[in-house]
Amino acid sequence: MAATAFDRSIALMSELIEKDDELREGPALGRLLEVLAERQRADLSELAPERQAELLGARAAAVLPGDRQLAELLGQGRALTVKYGIDPTGAEVHLGHAVPMILASRLQRMGHRVVFLVGDVTARIGDPSGRSAERPPLTAEDVTRNVATYREQVGPFFDFERAEFRFNSEWLGPLTLPDFLGVLSRLPASAALQREDFRTRLAEGSGLTLAELVYSVVMALDSVELVADIELGGLDQLLNLQMCRRVQTVHGQQPEVVLATGLIEGTDGTGAKMSKSKNNYVGLSFPAEEMFGRLMACADRLLPDYLRLLTELLDEEVELLLAQAADGRRHPMAVKTLLAAAVTATVHGAPAALAARDAFRARFSQRRFSDAGPLPAVDAARHGAATPAELLVKVSGELPSLNQVRRVADAGGLKLVVERLDGGQHTVPLSRADADERLLVVLGAHELAGAGAQRRVFLRCGRKVLELT
Repeated sequence: MAATAFDRSIALMSELIEKDDELREGPALGRLLEVLAERQRADLSELAPERQAELLGARAAAVLPGDRQLAELLGQGRALTVKYGIDPTGAEVHLGHAVPMILASRLQRMGHRVVFLVGDVTARIGDPSGRSAERPPLTAEDVTRNVATYREQVGPFFDFERAEFRFNSEWLGPLTLPDFLGVLSRLPASAALQREDFRTRLAEGSGLTLAELVYSVVMALDSVELVADIELGGLDQLLNLQMCRRVQTVHGQQPEVVLATGLIEGTDGTGAKMSKSKNNYVGLSFPAEEMFGRLMACADRLLPDYLRLLTELLDEEVELLLAQAADGRRHPMAVKTLLAAAVTATVHGAPAALAARDAFRARFSQRRFSDAGPLPAVDAARHGAATPAELLVKVSGELPSLNQVRRVADAGGLKLVVERLDGGQHTVPLSRADADERLLVVLGAHELAGAGAQRRVFLRCGRKVLELT
């Protein structure tokens, strides 16, 4: 059998990685992004069902009922209906949702019908999975506001000329009470009450509403309406997804195959999942430079999982890159650069990703901040009574808390960087005490008070930089 475009991309990618070219600057990164882009467009319908199942299963933490059933389903020779749903409980979609979307993209390129489903009704109940208390209810206005830009945010992962963008209010809105009671009457209450998270909440007296008890049943009606063959979702949704299979069986349908993906850890590496509330997320609406920068700042231990789950790199390619970094053939920051560029290119395109790399390198390498393009700036005279920590948190909003600035100072990462117009540069380390001292006092102590026509002064906290004008 002739090699497919996907097979050719594997051979070319391996060749490019083996060259060990510098990725932090120069053209090599651009060529790798070209190959990844070609792979993202490759027709996967030419692959054997077993190979298709392997590509899907490699990025799934669980396949229900199993890999064999998935391969058999893919081998039926018909266009399958693939469901991926998201409740619009917030206005931003982030990379935590990207893993199932990458799988949905692969299924679309295998020739299947993908439905991106917005749960505008289920969002008003609130998914109870893993929660320790009831989620505050959303109004219809909340949902409408949250979902306003969803299609634009997820657009880079789907071809909406072929994929469908649907709302479950289309069928749940007209659903009558007798019809819903008819479904509930055929399901044992134990199916919900056996859930460990529900039992824990009841035992702790945290409360549990009837609406939460039937959330998974309402979600399952989406699968019935769409006659879903495959459903994608996070591993935290596994109990809900099992209910979808059960309700489809009650309706006489063949239960869907479930591909449950692992949860993405937040960029801070604390073990908490990626979420906006913890400010450890990368939003799909972020500008290219911010997206690239947040990924470059992610904890090093996350690099293997992020490469596997957030890019189109295959396991063997990831292992080769990591081996190169481990034995010194490639700088670890070069591998992280590839990660940041690959994700940014998926959302914003390769030119924007390469521009973001160049801006990042200019700002955080040994080059001068003066050459890095526009930086956030504060008027040192106007805000002289504020502390450096307050400048970074309350004035500019660059960091979320004063304590974070203090921790960075303790680690030696809070600095004043002075650049002279003649090309000279020197750095002044700041202590925790300096972080909480008035700015004018700190500048005066280092003879930096007052604007200097022959120099520029920058306040750096980790990877965040402010210019003091």
